[in-house]
Amino acid sequence: MLQYDLVVVGSGPAGRRGAIQAAKLGKKVLVIEQGKRVGGVSVHTGTIPSKTLRETALNLSGWRERGFYGRSYRVKEEISADDLRRRLLITLNHEVEVLEHQFARNRVQHIRGKASFIDASTLQVIKDDGEITQVTGASVLLAVGTKPFRPDYIPFDGKTVLDSDELLDIQELPRSMVVIGAGVIGIEYATIFSALDTAVTVIDPKTTMLDFIDKEIVEDFTYQLRDRNMKLLLGQKADKVETLDGGKVELTLDSGRRLTTDMVLFAAGRMGATDALNLPAIGLEADSRGRLKVNPETFQTSVANVYAAGDVVGFPSLASTAMEQGRIAARVAIGAVAKEPPKYFPYGIYAVPEISTCGLTEEEMKERGIPYECGIARFRETSRGHIMGLDTGLLKLIFSLKTRRLLGVHIVGEGATELVHIGQAVLNLKGTVEYFVENTFNYPTLAEAYKIAGLDAWNRMGDIKSEL
Repeated sequence: MLQYDLVVVGSGPAGRRGAIQAAKLGKKVLVIEQGKRVGGVSVHTGTIPSKTLRETALNLSGWRERGFYGRSYRVKEEISADDLRRRLLITLNHEVEVLEHQFARNRVQHIRGKASFIDASTLQVIKDDGEITQVTGASVLLAVGTKPFRPDYIPFDGKTVLDSDELLDIQELPRSMVVIGAGVIGIEYATIFSALDTAVTVIDPKTTMLDFIDKEIVEDFTYQLRDRNMKLLLGQKADKVETLDGGKVELTLDSGRRLTTDMVLFAAGRMGATDALNLPAIGLEADSRGRLKVNPETFQTSVANVYAAGDVVGFPSLASTAMEQGRIAARVAIGAVAKEPPKYFPYGIYAVPEISTCGLTEEEMKERGIPYECGIARFRETSRGHIMGLDTGLLKLIFSLKTRRLLGVHIVGEGATELVHIGQAVLNLKGTVEYFVENTFNYPTLAEAYKIAGLDAWNRMGDIKSEL
């Protein structure tokens, strides 16, 4: 039987970061991955594929240049599914090669197979050829990620009715698409296909979407989607989905409305991939969505030597936070000191346009009773925005009136997920509105929007220095 200091199940962001962290501290580490190649959901069906698909769609469609050349402008007249897949494969191969090199350089062992618990320290691994191996670990880190939620009433066929994993293997681009689910994944794919000139309709039983995002940002985002003729049918549920002769799909909504489309993407939630782990053998139980409950500071489960990190523990379900969770869990598991990460982290939604946020929303400021002021900058106010042909995009900063500290940064528009890090740094370092007013930003850049938003808030707050 093979013995390790740490056995990691899953090689996604949480698994790989945890494994490498433990290995760098001199521990013997094994990663078990059931996929054909290392990388997990993030590399093969989630984060990297969807962002690569987005970038390819924007480049080939000429989306970013349409502000100058009109909505009919295209870089490639006829865009095919093969065009999208070609770039995707190049990117995925690179990601896998980098990860395999990291494992080799840090002497992290990894094997392919499906893992399940025999006891809290022993796992059985069934390889593709049927060979069964047992491994033991002083500690175990579960980083198994998630898989799409597939309810019985949806007739998935992998061609016209798909989940978000299957979408990456489509043979041709649909002329029309209905997306069921207005969460992050649904909205990302809906806007990407809209940028490819697919007629997209989004359905969700909730009357609102992206409720964890600042309301003003969501309102601006929603306006942009409707302005390009995307249909948002919020507060309506798809009661029935039927495939028709001729390759069409018909949806019947609870409002009585009927929709006919070329393709349906069901993206209403994901499930923790814990069903094959034999959790009852160690007295561990997942919730109704397959997620595991952990101590939010150590990522320890109710079983002392078993830890869990990444999407399998639920919100925020980001690759970036999963990496930090995996690193912290690994350090705790092997007895090393693990510092708590900064309170505020950036959240990125890679839709078209991007949304990124860090810190408190205006709604949260109101709920906590914190007196505040906001500063707004629109990208069209910046010279760089004019150069890029942007007529949309908004940056919003929220400051405490009492301390003048930055407490929230919220962005919708081109480059939002890159720009947010300036605000994140100021926020976590407890910077005030004066930082944006007194500092010089490169010109012309979109980052200059911070100066504009800072001045907007400063003018409303008055020139009174905070007492820190």
